[in-house]
Amino acid sequence: MKMNRRTFIVTSAAAAGGLALGFELPFGPKVVRAADGSPEINAWVVIRPDDTVVIRMARSEMGQGTITGLAQLVAEELECNWSKIVYEYPTPGESVKRKRVWGPFTTGGSRGIRTSHEYVRKGGAAARMMLVQAAANQWGVPASECVAANSVITHKPSKRRVSYGKVADAAARLEPPKDVPLKDPKQWKVIGKSMKRLDTRDKVNGKQVYGFDLKLPGMLNAAIRECPVFGGKVKSFDAARVANLRGVKKVLQVGDSAVAVVADHWWNAKTALDQLPVVWDEGPNAKVSSASIAEMLKEGLDAEQAFVGHTEGDAKAALAGAAKKIEAVYSYPFQNHACMEPMNATARYTPEKCEVWVPTQDGEASFAALLSASGLPADKCEVYKINLGGGFGRRGAFQDYVTQAVRIAKEMPGTPVKLLWSREEDMVQGRYHPVMQCKLVGGFDSSNNLTGLHMRLSGQSILSVVFPAVVEQQKGRDPLVFQGVFESGEHAIGYSFPNTLIEHAMRNTHVPPGFWRGVNINQNAIFIECFMDELAEAAGQDPVEFRRKFMGKYPRNLGALNAVAAGIGWTKPAPAGRFRGIAQMKAFDSFVAAACEISVKDGSKVKVHRIVAATDCGYAVNPAQIERQVSGSFVYGLSALFMQECTVKDGAIEQKNFDSYQSMRIAQMPKVETIIVQGGGDVWGGIGEPTICVAAPAVLNAIYKATGKRIRSVPLKNHGIELV
Repeated sequence: MKMNRRTFIVTSAAAAGGLALGFELPFGPKVVRAADGSPEINAWVVIRPDDTVVIRMARSEMGQGTITGLAQLVAEELECNWSKIVYEYPTPGESVKRKRVWGPFTTGGSRGIRTSHEYVRKGGAAARMMLVQAAANQWGVPASECVAANSVITHKPSKRRVSYGKVADAAARLEPPKDVPLKDPKQWKVIGKSMKRLDTRDKVNGKQVYGFDLKLPGMLNAAIRECPVFGGKVKSFDAARVANLRGVKKVLQVGDSAVAVVADHWWNAKTALDQLPVVWDEGPNAKVSSASIAEMLKEGLDAEQAFVGHTEGDAKAALAGAAKKIEAVYSYPFQNHACMEPMNATARYTPEKCEVWVPTQDGEASFAALLSASGLPADKCEVYKINLGGGFGRRGAFQDYVTQAVRIAKEMPGTPVKLLWSREEDMVQGRYHPVMQCKLVGGFDSSNNLTGLHMRLSGQSILSVVFPAVVEQQKGRDPLVFQGVFESGEHAIGYSFPNTLIEHAMRNTHVPPGFWRGVNINQNAIFIECFMDELAEAAGQDPVEFRRKFMGKYPRNLGALNAVAAGIGWTKPAPAGRFRGIAQMKAFDSFVAAACEISVKDGSKVKVHRIVAATDCGYAVNPAQIERQVSGSFVYGLSALFMQECTVKDGAIEQKNFDSYQSMRIAQMPKVETIIVQGGGDVWGGIGEPTICVAAPAVLNAIYKATGKRIRSVPLKNHGIELV
């Protein structure tokens, strides 16, 4: 199985999409053909004469396995031969012409499968029904006497057989069925199986082309530098100083805040850019530092005004009358996505057509950026999606690199230009995990019963910057801030306390926030789950038993918690020298928990030996891929916990490369034992992001058990603690 690489290694726009253009309806009697002439059964399925099945998906593949999972959903209903499947991306331009038949192009929020499972399955089912009908018509028999399996249609009474490829052309001429029933989950043969990924082979043998690698005939290369202080502008630059350096074709200003060099090769462009004298107008934000931001957030912890995310009873009154109160303040830093592949996009502009080749989490957002930057109408623009070398949220709503690439290409009409950010540019021009502080107060009566909880968040709002209309609809509140502790929905809190008040004092900085894998569940899980351990200790109770008292209304949260407690052997003594911690949360409509086992040497060297992780995501499309995503999320989560922080000095981000922004190494990776909990119900939860949040609080709770030190700010390197 390998990808249909025609989707982006191309020299013409038509071939780039691999699609026939101009037909607006997803189904119909007119035969719509792919670029190679193969008939399109419907928007999702193309069948070649050799029985190869081309499955089209609008979501993006960035290492998480979404494309394979979506292909399983289609293949389940299509009844095709899995070994003959390839995939390709439709283009946003074609989507516009066909009335968004493929649905959203965005891949984020762990929504790739959970919000598209129904319509892609119906795409596969409709295609199967049309293929069966075409075979039945050929034989002159009722379709009800025919059955499809493994890309072959069989007439049961006569045993006649025909493959999909032989009837695909006839099937493509049929009217699509209006009623498209889906299989009962009990009938699934492909969904729920650990099928091999469709993108692995090309990654292993080196055939996979990322945006970083893309080459087009006559292509030039660009390097860019934007003002290091967000909000700053270009004051002046001396293009003549580098215009005659080797390979340089053009030196130009890009927008108000950046300068770029275009050259024959990227290294020549970067070398010239490094030597280009630039004077910045850094503006008032040049005075901002991490310390000044921390002071602003600290003020918000006790400010009078705040937005409420969850309330039960009267927490303030309960705390005022408490016999005993426990108080703690936690904090969480800025963090960079640090994708292995830096931001990049390749653009070719003419007054008649503008095209962009880009690794993107949202082809439609890239398309919108292209339209805006080019000034051309939609029918003269196109975006060709490329698999991503990491996304984690950076390549979704934020399309600054696409805008830059198009602006540069407009200065070089007719010539494709690949813009590639340096690692340093990628680090200092991120859209960062929001900075946040949290003050928690818990109250107990004289019998050590918890009577109230007040949680005050103070920090950034992503939605107020990225989607301000949502915040306006919420009358100033950003609901995303409350992920994991919200009143209801896919990120609802998993506890019911007697009196609760959870609120947010919005304190935005000039450093732009972004959707960083897991987003706000990362800090909120640390805040609430570490404080739950503090409350349990104050009550003189076991942390698991203490949690269970407040989880009676949340059986799926409780199921995940119980699974990891049993898996780690919580009720049994830990091996000598080892200590345990635990955490749970609901995130992206999945219920997750983690229990860990650590040891500490010399008071500062932490070894995480095991993490038992439970995920109840409802329907598990590909169990093996779930295990990989859980393990991978812990790499991200533990790296953030121990090592990663972006600090601000003179208005700019200080960390410029992996020497100062590190990730954990293979030798530091713990053994991960994944439990897929079958919680029941017709539920589709996320996978890529939920479990990232429970590793950190579980480890922090275990560190307290081992050392007696309660650490309330991360990364742990700031406390002299090292992951070994």
